Amino acid sequence: MGIEIERKFLVCSDAWRAAAHKVVPMAQGYLNDLAQVESGAMHASVRVRIEGDAAFLNIKSREAGPRRQEFDYPIPVADARALLALCVGGLVEKNRHYVEYAGRLWEVDEFLGENAGLVVAEVELEAEDAPLAKPDWAGAEATHAQRYYNLALAARPYSQWREDERRALDLQEVATCS
Repeated sequence: MGIEIERKFLVCSDAWRAAAHKVVPMAQGYLNDLAQVESGAMHASVRVRIEGDAAFLNIKSREAGPRRQEFDYPIPVADARALLALCVGGLVEKNRHYVEYAGRLWEVDEFLGENAGLVVAEVELEAEDAPLAKPDWAGAEATHAQRYYNLALAARPYSQWREDERRALDLQEVATCS
């Protein structure tokens, strides 16, 4: 069993772009939906993802916050394409940019399609209380905010957020970005 410890931040500037050393296009979908996970009918999200020339089936436990069980299995790309056609909700498309900062690998997800305009950075840690140097371009922490989880974005993409939700996001980013 794998354990993922990950923190998520809203990105508040484009300063990360100069440090990005790799970008991978991704498309992913879910075989179960947010309502099933929220209701407790299912205790995990089941995701299919194509990352560049590779594909994976991923299962994550439903705990909110930085620590979750995670199982990740490589599958043939042709199988992933067939499974994506079976997914519920929308397809989550993004470009993942890899950025090294203070000895850690940050993954900056620049969302496309129905989630265009949203940019989120994630960093995996060895422990929940591990020290973390946060780059200036990483704004408000969104680790505990479910609406930024990819499963939630598949169910209700950023393009469907109300204007007041977007304004709250902008104000929160400005307040935490220096």
